[in-house]
Amino acid sequence: MTSAKRETKYVFVTGGVSSSLGKGLTAASLGRLLKLRGLKVTMGKLDPYLNVDPGTMNPGEHGEVFVTDDGGETDLDLGHYERFIDEPLTKLSNTTTGAVYSSVIAKERKGEYLGKTVQVIPHITNEIKERISRLGAQGADVVIIEIGGTVGDIEIIPFIESIRQFRHQVGKENVCYTHLTLVPFLGGSKEHKSKPTQHSVAELRSMGIQPDVIVCRSDQQVSHDMKHKISMFCDVATSAVISAIDAGSLYDIPLLLHEEGLDAIVCETLGIDLDEYPIDLALWEKVSQQAHSASKPIRIGLVGKYVTMPDAYLSVYESILHAGFGSGCRIEVQQIDAELVPSTFSAEFLDQLDGIIIPGGFGERGIEGMIEAARIARERGIPTLGICLGMQVMVIETARNQISMTDANSTEFNSSTPFPVIDLMSDQVNVTDKGGTMRLGAYPAMLEAGSIVSGLYDAPVVSERHRHRYEFNSRFKDQFEAVGMVCSGLSPDGRLVEFVELNNHPYFVGTQAHPEFKSRPDRPHPLFSGLVAASIKRSDARENRIFNIDTLQAGS
Repeated sequence: MTSAKRETKYVFVTGGVSSSLGKGLTAASLGRLLKLRGLKVTMGKLDPYLNVDPGTMNPGEHGEVFVTDDGGETDLDLGHYERFIDEPLTKLSNTTTGAVYSSVIAKERKGEYLGKTVQVIPHITNEIKERISRLGAQGADVVIIEIGGTVGDIEIIPFIESIRQFRHQVGKENVCYTHLTLVPFLGGSKEHKSKPTQHSVAELRSMGIQPDVIVCRSDQQVSHDMKHKISMFCDVATSAVISAIDAGSLYDIPLLLHEEGLDAIVCETLGIDLDEYPIDLALWEKVSQQAHSASKPIRIGLVGKYVTMPDAYLSVYESILHAGFGSGCRIEVQQIDAELVPSTFSAEFLDQLDGIIIPGGFGERGIEGMIEAARIARERGIPTLGICLGMQVMVIETARNQISMTDANSTEFNSSTPFPVIDLMSDQVNVTDKGGTMRLGAYPAMLEAGSIVSGLYDAPVVSERHRHRYEFNSRFKDQFEAVGMVCSGLSPDGRLVEFVELNNHPYFVGTQAHPEFKSRPDRPHPLFSGLVAASIKRSDARENRIFNIDTLQAGS
């Protein structure tokens, strides 16, 4: 006789006092700990902004847009979730206020509410609960959902009310409320202060939610006495007050939270038997150890448009670090503003790097600097990985300087260029909805046997995630291959170029996709591993050269 299927459990992670305390990383770390116990975990985020999704938001302000296999343009926290729990997420994992209201209004227009007055309660809250339930219906043992913003923000009130109601809907035993808050350490008095936490929890309780677990963010370990005080004033068990101190690496956080007992108290709250699901930390201890044991410094320059906002390239940064873990190298990323190439970042400056990444982006700003960086990298043999727009500027540079197409360009930047080596697909049209012409989500590519990328992937067919409008113009393919730029990966119908690489170069590889979205700390992405391997060779070949990269200036 088969045993009854376990009911899906839900963990809701809220935050108080201040933004940017690390709700996403705390949620992701908890997800990894539960997965290390053998539980099937999925994750999601409820975001309070009115955009339907982050797709049209400025990465210089909001950070990167993370793309799922099914083409969801989502919040960057989903990148943390995937990297930590190593499970592919979907569009269902990201819900915004804009998406909720858009759906409710569409239903009202179709008459689905039978003429009733449409209100926040019950219609908006029901829509939110329905989306949570759909995520839970995917078969996970535990669903972890982060609520964006902080308790007290007017924007998140419908989400808080929805998760309050949700506990009644699925049963108290199936929900754990985890609240992340700030416990500041004041240097003057040399002690932690619990008042911000007390006020935050009081605010949450005034909205009908009593937290089961309180995670205390601080730069110093929260003492047992302070935990006891928070326990008394906030009505939680002392064992449910978790100290979350600053970590040396993101990948230390699960281990630190496990030492504090976070996964144990969450399992206890949800009625999950710890003896039935013992934890095996070996895999993650190895990740943490690799993050700290890397010694050989490798300098990788990131030539981008949004370098003043590190989160704009978050997955790229993490992916290059993962590749460093796998090779025992300490990656030092040099941020290079594309608009300052070559005026500030000269050819001599770039030549001192061990490798270069030219990442994705939209719009004309900084393009000529990226093209110049690609030229310098090609001519000086600097290992280079071009991602999406990065691949396109590699193609433009090669056309201009190797094929004598002086005015070659993308029609994104010059619609009247005589050599549109990058262009919209023929079946694409301009529409007012900025997402309407995008190629989004996972697409397969056939790799050319014997190519660099085929060797790196060790597979004839691969799938990568995309987010772009413009493509390599295949009618110029023969001219590129004649000068050594091989189109080494094509769509199954042969129409779209997915990978290019340059012969007789240490590593000059471009992909139309975004491989950074599939890199994992214990499984680096092959394209980033290839870049690091080539960069190590370049570094080894120049080991006797002594220089200080910070002193190199334009024209030096």
